[in-house]
Amino acid sequence: MVSIISQKVAPLACIIFIFNMALFSFHFPLGQMTDLIYTEKELVQSLKEYIQAEESKLAAVKSWANKLDVLTRASTSDPEVYLAHPVNAYKLMKRLNTEWSELESLVLQDPSDGFISNMTVHRQYFPDEEDEKGAAKALMRLQDTYKLDSESFSKGKLPGMHHNAILTVDDCYDMGKTAYNEADYYHAVLWMQQALRQMDAGEEHVVSKADVLDYLSYSVYQMGDLPRAIELTRRLVRPKDYLPEREIYEGLCRGEGVKMTSERRSRLYCRYHDGNRNPRLLLQPMKEEDEWDSPHIVRYLNALSDSEIEKIKELAKPRLARATVRDPKTGVLTTANYRWGFGALCGSLDLLSFSAWLEGEEDPVIERVNQRIEDITGLTTQTAELLQIANYGVGGQYEPHFDFSRKDEPDAFKTLGTGNRVATFLNYMSDVEAGGATVFPDFGAAIYPKKGTAVFWYNLFRSGEGDYRTRHAACPVLVGCKWVSNKWIHERGQEFRRPCGLTEVD
Repeated sequence: MVSIISQKVAPLACIIFIFNMALFSFHFPLGQMTDLIYTEKELVQSLKEYIQAEESKLAAVKSWANKLDVLTRASTSDPEVYLAHPVNAYKLMKRLNTEWSELESLVLQDPSDGFISNMTVHRQYFPDEEDEKGAAKALMRLQDTYKLDSESFSKGKLPGMHHNAILTVDDCYDMGKTAYNEADYYHAVLWMQQALRQMDAGEEHVVSKADVLDYLSYSVYQMGDLPRAIELTRRLVRPKDYLPEREIYEGLCRGEGVKMTSERRSRLYCRYHDGNRNPRLLLQPMKEEDEWDSPHIVRYLNALSDSEIEKIKELAKPRLARATVRDPKTGVLTTANYRWGFGALCGSLDLLSFSAWLEGEEDPVIERVNQRIEDITGLTTQTAELLQIANYGVGGQYEPHFDFSRKDEPDAFKTLGTGNRVATFLNYMSDVEAGGATVFPDFGAAIYPKKGTAVFWYNLFRSGEGDYRTRHAACPVLVGCKWVSNKWIHERGQEFRRPCGLTEVD
């Protein structure tokens, strides 16, 4: 056997032998495989007979429908005149009593009985999931032993074979998925790549490209190639025509182009913040740091305790769902297709970020967090949105967006009845080893997650106009897991807390 394997070109008999030995371990030697071929031929014939029976039944039902359509058009054109003729009245009674019953019986006939019974007889001899897995693993064993590339394999070009057997996109995907489920990420990458190549070449397929990229990107990540994993993940949602600020946004994520000069930094300060002598903050004021001067963005230290963070996660985890955004035309929350990552609890393979919404009445911790936000900002949270919890894994991001609604989407928050989003309060509930910054492409700021801290900024000027400088993005998580909670504060109720102004000033 060793001498055979060492040859550059394997004889046909050797390939058949190895493949059959692999299948034999799953109770399917070549003799039984031959029987399965004839079984499948018999089932195909049975399927054809079923289709013919269904077509005959459908033809009969169509004939009934056409005949009754002519009759009902005549009878409904002038029902009284129609029924004045006693023959028509008799035939109506007869149709409804007898003929419609016959039609009901015809419709209820099930021509599939013969096919189903045939399937039931043969199914006991069918291969099961383990057998299919064994066959896939046998192909991969041949691939390794004879150093066969996936593309040649998918085209059926094997040494010693005189006829080809082609693997489709869906076959390649299933091979890759089998390897993935066995934690064999090496072969998962090979076969998912081949599925993607055949997709890109225009081959028809059932499986979605998103599913292929899902498995491929995570397998590449498991193989240790993080940059390529992120690039593959991007293909799930990123169109070829980049957003205008994409280069700036991605540069900020890498730490390039940040415009915090030493002169600008000298204008930033840290201080104790007591919320204008709020009783709850007098004895223990918040530590407030300037992150940016204009627009003014501040960070609060120790905004959440570790125990509060764990409680919030505990409440959110059972209800985490695909992240949503508000449709600018309808105002309805819809699934975001540009907010993504290696999914819920930083461990699933769903290439979307996940979020949950928590009410203050659910738990004293949520009520306490809402109250703290109100105390710090001086704004009421009675008209704010629920506390949103978001979870991003590796590759998880949120592309550049505004938190407030613009003039071209006046109904975005109409159903809430609380006006526009006047401010954003963002809690970081985890540290992130690499990546995951919140960046503002317009003015070149990059704010990095730090567990327990929170950042705050106004989305609207005092005049009520939107501050377009606040367009921001969540950079992809490179290493680690990112948890945040958002509180979007609305205009209603702020009339005396943040009075309107006539000029666009902070």
